[in-house]
Amino acid sequence: MRTQSKLYFYLTIGAVLLAIIAVLALNTGVYDFGGTSAFKVLWHYIKGDPGLSLSDQYVIWEVRASRIVMAILIGSMLAVSGTSLQGLFKNPLATGEAIGLTSGATLLAAIAIVLGGHFKQYLPEVIQFSLVGISAFLGALLAMMLVYRISTSAGKTNVVMMLLSGVAITSIGFSITGFLIYISKDEQLRDLTFWNMGSLAAATWTKNIVLAVVIVISYSILLPKGKALNAMMLGERDAQHLGINVEKLKKQIVIITSLMIGTCVAFSGTIGFVGLIVPYILRLLFKSNYVFILPLSAVLGSVLLLIADTFSRSIVAPSELPIGILTSLIGGPIFIAILIKFKKSL
Repeated sequence: MRTQSKLYFYLTIGAVLLAIIAVLALNTGVYDFGGTSAFKVLWHYIKGDPGLSLSDQYVIWEVRASRIVMAILIGSMLAVSGTSLQGLFKNPLATGEAIGLTSGATLLAAIAIVLGGHFKQYLPEVIQFSLVGISAFLGALLAMMLVYRISTSAGKTNVVMMLLSGVAITSIGFSITGFLIYISKDEQLRDLTFWNMGSLAAATWTKNIVLAVVIVISYSILLPKGKALNAMMLGERDAQHLGINVEKLKKQIVIITSLMIGTCVAFSGTIGFVGLIVPYILRLLFKSNYVFILPLSAVLGSVLLLIADTFSRSIVAPSELPIGILTSLIGGPIFIAILIKFKKSL
């Protein structure tokens, strides 16, 4: 009970911090609401004030509010997926980017964008509408399965092999994506640039609903796995002795993280290092206790991406800096720091 109380306390602090940042983000932007704060405009919109101009309504609800919600949802999913993979593989370097999931998702999304027109009409209408999203999920899942097969032998996962196979898959993915960029048309080229750099500029409420559905399904399975991931830190045999179904746990984490990363890539492009930065910060505070780290990563991931997105759309206003550049700029040094720490422990 004491552990639960502590967890709820930290979650409450994180939620309050997220709410404060969301209010600040809502008030950040080049659009002028005529001297009125954006928060008041949003309140008038929710009340259905007929005196609110159409441009004010569009900017506050369709642009800023939807983008803030998307940053919260995607940041949370990227952080939880990174935390889950690190717990499964017992390694702080195991993230979607490092082991090729993001590259796999980006590759199949790029294929759907450039070549989808040749076969889209033969697919059911439901699949046509979400072809890029389905392709991104399948790309992440196939990359995860391939990495897992290459790096696992006799039930044990070799971390070095996992990272090397991730590098190989990322290299192949980027080279094929580069070829697709070369043969793409102007409109397709703009879409592919969006995938490679990452952006939340295309946020809509429809996409947020899809993300919310994915997050509810994923978190109902992943978030209760804190104790199981703690047991995995002892090794697979010891975890089995403690009553953990290791193979079932592996399959669940592989499929769910692929679903989350694939959905995020489909809607926001490649946003790197969130799944590395957040668990690293939380591990400094709570060691490797996944009962705390897993749920808290869901909140801290939202906080990190919302801050990064707010900076990305205001630092070079009225232009926008791709959010993937910012997260990579933060994540790169942290990745090096983890490598140095990992080297010292060998």
